[in-house]
Amino acid sequence: MASIASLLDRAPTMTGDEIAASLTPPPQFDDATLENYRPDPDYPSQAEAVERVRAFAAAWKGGGGGLFKKKAPELKPGLYLDGGFGVGKTHLLAALWKLAPGRTYFGTFIEYTALVGALGYQATVKLLTGSSFLAIDEFELDDPGDTMMMTRLLGELAEKGTRIAATSNTPPNALGEGRFAAQDFLREIHALSARFDILRIDGLDYRRRDAEGHAVALADDAALDAAAAALSGEVTIDDFDAVLRHLATVHPSRYVKLVGGLSAVGLRGVHVLQNQTDALRFVAAVDRLYDRQVRVLATGVPLDQVFGDDMLAGGYRKKYLRAISRLIALTAGSAE
Repeated sequence: MASIASLLDRAPTMTGDEIAASLTPPPQFDDATLENYRPDPDYPSQAEAVERVRAFAAAWKGGGGGLFKKKAPELKPGLYLDGGFGVGKTHLLAALWKLAPGRTYFGTFIEYTALVGALGYQATVKLLTGSSFLAIDEFELDDPGDTMMMTRLLGELAEKGTRIAATSNTPPNALGEGRFAAQDFLREIHALSARFDILRIDGLDYRRRDAEGHAVALADDAALDAAAAALSGEVTIDDFDAVLRHLATVHPSRYVKLVGGLSAVGLRGVHVLQNQTDALRFVAAVDRLYDRQVRVLATGVPLDQVFGDDMLAGGYRKKYLRAISRLIALTAGSAE
């Protein structure tokens, strides 16, 4: 029987050292390998992606700790996996991370920027220098300042021999599209793009293979309480608006600790989001819930409908669509 608590009572803090120690793939990718990635035969780019990732990893064979061999000067220090959500990019990134020798790091874009915020830029460079591989998941940009900082950071690390791989729903030359138009920002984007070999992965969202096309909404609060009680482990139940307010008090880099150890999160009175800042925080929380495979129970508007048409037509469209995909998967089985 579940232990019912409130997400609002969780106020996690993380030091720079704790953030650095957490830079490993999410638990759901513990078993991810290139061999158990299942390419969709209808999309040849998926099988091609496996071979490209394998070739990227092969450069580590024979030692060198991630340093490039002089006989291959044309080899770029980075591999960029671009594609829609649910095509297995994170699986491939986690598999590549496991193949890298020596000291390695795996984190989301926001976790790396949080690390810089906690330690400072120079201390972060010092910490990451000497690593053979840096994996950056969800390379999606909300702030041009963060982009410039990350471009500088990746440049310094690449020059010192660290190899880099990143995933995103948007190719590097289109990052920030529909959001920022400042010329200095665009120059940073081009500089970032030049460091990566770009690999496009096509395909359908694998999460839809085993889930219905819409997020499950429970009939009322009584149904939510009953569904929560039937689970095991710790479950939180709160009003949707209260959770949104609480997310505003916790840095997104700490959301992983906010939801850590939970088996489910209950949300009462879900409604269409009107504020884009709330929406982006909610997306970040959904990402961490999905990483930890925390089930979501909810009443009100189905969670795949919380982002309005204006949001889905804007510059963060792909973020919202990814969150919708993940929410459908996380609510699957809630009505059982």
